[in-house]
Amino acid sequence: MPQGSSGLTLQQLRYFIEVAAEGSISAAADLLFVSQPTMSAAMKDLEARVGRALLVRSARGVTLTPDGAEFLGYARQVVEQLVLLEQRYLGRPPSRRLLGVSTQHYSFAVDAFVRMVKGGEAPEYEFSLRETRTWDIIEDVRTLRSEVGILYRNDFNRRVIDKLLRDSGLAFHPLFLAEPHIFISRSNPLAARGRATLDDLADLPRLTFDQGANNSFYFAEEILSTLSSKQEIRVSDRATIFNLMIGLGGYTISTGIISDELDPEIVAIPLDVDERIEIGWIGHAAIPLTEQAQRYLAEVRAVVAEFGVALIG
Repeated sequence: MPQGSSGLTLQQLRYFIEVAAEGSISAAADLLFVSQPTMSAAMKDLEARVGRALLVRSARGVTLTPDGAEFLGYARQVVEQLVLLEQRYLGRPPSRRLLGVSTQHYSFAVDAFVRMVKGGEAPEYEFSLRETRTWDIIEDVRTLRSEVGILYRNDFNRRVIDKLLRDSGLAFHPLFLAEPHIFISRSNPLAARGRATLDDLADLPRLTFDQGANNSFYFAEEILSTLSSKQEIRVSDRATIFNLMIGLGGYTISTGIISDELDPEIVAIPLDVDERIEIGWIGHAAIPLTEQAQRYLAEVRAVVAEFGVALIG
């Protein structure tokens, strides 16, 4: 901090957190019932006090600089700790909980989210859960639209994913290693088998999640994406892929962890391939997780452990 400058205020930190969340100084001002000039001046004063640029301003709004992203993590921690102090010693009610999660299409991620929401103590919360494309997960976390992302790596895509994360200031944290399984309808003849082979799948429609403009093999949500298939259907959401498993007898390849409660008509059958799927969460390398994000990841680990999968993170 430059010599002679006064200290930061909690109001500035709260303003900055809202500006980062909204991506707009004027939108944050509206939400906090202050004028746009007041909010803009507060942000300029904050940057002057810390002695570095925190925001990039444009006609479309504002984005965080690398310093701004790091500063946001610490600002959240300070404000969160104050809230905890107020709750413990001043008897104030729990504050509104905030969390954004972006994930590939995994039922365990949804199951953990449900448990987090049900187990929460806050009477008010604002959560978001986005099942989306691999590239968008990384972008969501990079731009702080989401605090946590969940995706997979393996020997095929590791180098590409790790470079993209590194270039985005993000880090991958392993959660568990999964053996590949196929997800199929309970009515599929393969459901009665103990294991399946690639030959068993040759005449079945392969169902994959569409990756949009970034439809590289490296961003595919399924392993063995480079193998050719006589019949292939790309879909955009998990409900559709499950309906096609039932209606067309199709399959997709995933972790084998599936919720009977959320997806009762789908079963997981081990696939005989020499592959492993490493599932992990991604976050900003320089930003500590909020308490709410830690709670969510604890629920993810709990859900996975119930399936007998060994945790590695």
